[in-house]
Amino acid sequence: MQEITDQSFDEERAFYGTDGLTVRRCRIDGPADGESAFKECTNLTVEDTFCNLRYPFWHDRHLVIARSEMTELCRAALWYSEDVRVTDTKLHGIKAFRECADVSLARCDIVSPEFGWMLRGAAMEECRLESQYMLMRSEDLRFTGVDCVGKYSFQYVKNAVFDHCTFDTKDAFWHAENVTVRDSVVKGEYLGWYSDGLTLINCRIIGTQPLCCCRHLRLVNCAMEETDLAFEKSDVEAVVTTPIVSVKNPRSGLIAAPSVGAFVWDDPLARGAVITGGTVTAAPAAY
Repeated sequence: MQEITDQSFDEERAFYGTDGLTVRRCRIDGPADGESAFKECTNLTVEDTFCNLRYPFWHDRHLVIARSEMTELCRAALWYSEDVRVTDTKLHGIKAFRECADVSLARCDIVSPEFGWMLRGAAMEECRLESQYMLMRSEDLRFTGVDCVGKYSFQYVKNAVFDHCTFDTKDAFWHAENVTVRDSVVKGEYLGWYSDGLTLINCRIIGTQPLCCCRHLRLVNCAMEETDLAFEKSDVEAVVTTPIVSVKNPRSGLIAAPSVGAFVWDDPLARGAVITGGTVTAAPAAY
C-alpha cells in the first residue's frame, strides 16, 4: 500500500489507475487545473484531503473517503464507482454522485444540485442533504436520520426505506415504487403523486394536495397538517391521527381520521370512503 501525505497535486489524472493507495492531508488543487485525479483507481483511501478540481473519483472501486472536502468547483466528484464509503465529509459540488453502486455516507454535509442520480444500493446516516432532483431513479436505498432540503426529491426511486428523516422538499416521491417512510416529517407540496407501494408510518405530513394518483398507498398513524385536496384518484388505506383539511375523490379504499373539513366528490370513478367519528362518508349515490 503506497501512502502519500501533505502534498498538493493539480496535474491531469494525477493518480490514474493506481491500485492500493492512501492519501492523507493533501490538496487536489492548483494552477494546472487538471481533472480526474483518481480516475480508475482500486483500493483507494483518501483522508483529510481538500478537493477543488473537477471529476476526481470516476470509475473507482473499493474507495474510502473520510474527513475531506469537495468544494463547489469540485463538480461531478463521484461517478461510475463501486463500493464507496464516505464519512464526515463536505460534498458541495454539483452532481456529486451519479451511477454508483454499493454506497454509504455518514455524517456528511451535502450541498449538490442533482445529487445521487441512478445509484444502486445506497445508505445514508445522519447526513444533511440539500439538492434539486436528489436521488432520482435510484434504487435499494436505506436512509436513517437524514435531513433533506430541496425540490423534486426521490423521483422514480425503487425499494427504499427512510427512518427518522426530515424532508422539506416539493414533489417528493413522485413515481416512487415500494417505498417505506417511518417516524419522519415530510413537508412540501404534492407529496407522492403517481407512486406505487408508498407506505408512511408514524409520520407528520405537511402541505397541500398530498398523495394523489397513488396505487397501494398506506398511511399508519400519521398526522396531516395543511393537507387540502388529499388522496385524489388514489387507492388508499389510511389511519390519520389529526383532522384533514379536505379530501378529494379517493378512487378506492378507506381513510380513517378524527374529522375532515370538506369533501370534494365530482369524479364518477371515486369509490373510496372516509370514516370520521363512526360515520362513513363516500361519493353521493348518484355516482
